[in-house]
Amino acid sequence: MKIGRYDIHVIETGHFALDGGAMFGVVPWVFWSKTNAPDERQRIDLAARCWLIRGDGRTILVDDGNGTKWPDKLKDIYKLDTTRHDLLSSLKQHGVTPDDITDVILTHLHFDHAGGSTTLVEGKLVPTFPHARYYVQKDHWELSQKPTDKDRGSFMRDDFMPLMEHGVLELVEGEFEIFPGIDLIVCNGHTSAQQLPKISDGKTTMLFCCDLVPTASHIPYPYVMGYDVRPLVTIEEKKRILPQAYEEGWILFLEHDPAMQAVKLQATEKGFAIGEKLVL
Repeated sequence: MKIGRYDIHVIETGHFALDGGAMFGVVPWVFWSKTNAPDERQRIDLAARCWLIRGDGRTILVDDGNGTKWPDKLKDIYKLDTTRHDLLSSLKQHGVTPDDITDVILTHLHFDHAGGSTTLVEGKLVPTFPHARYYVQKDHWELSQKPTDKDRGSFMRDDFMPLMEHGVLELVEGEFEIFPGIDLIVCNGHTSAQQLPKISDGKTTMLFCCDLVPTASHIPYPYVMGYDVRPLVTIEEKKRILPQAYEEGWILFLEHDPAMQAVKLQATEKGFAIGEKLVL
């Protein structure tokens, strides 16, 4: 898909699974299980889907999935599956090697978003993309250094500490245009200072929804994750962003929906719902 000066490609890095109840918070099983069938351990299937943005002399990656550094125990807990897709093979399909990536925008540092940032080479952790600058919000970085008891398990230091040690991590602050035509929207419900890239050329706009709206099932306002550190803030952020997305016809890119890459919204008597399913 092309928006302005950029060609945008979907990068599938694999699937994983999380507890369905945790993914839907206070929403009862009888509702969420209709569209997100759990397995025998009550886990639901999730994608780890990224953006590859090419143009204006840059090759940009937005998030990089779970990575491949997982011990067998955690692979089993999270049902990590890279048999169909993985980060590097998906990039290769677009003629891109790790050396080609110039920038990596990390929405936040939870393992399913930043796990592919580093890799093991001869037993040492190094940045996966050796020529890239990595970007994360300063407030979120500070949280990663002293996480709360609630979200401590979402941060795996091997995913991001080597980036700082190698001097390739850049801490940014607030909402601004990080590259021409690419703005950052900061949300604080899921975690402190999650940054959502938005690409627009004035005619077409697409938002990388990240964990504000991780799947299409999370479009209704009350459908927020138990993982969110401030669920009421998430609801307010959805109430701020989704009406604008509907009015202006934004494309909402879904990072974790196992079946849908992107949607547009429609308004109903009960709020917003899927209006159009899109394959990018």
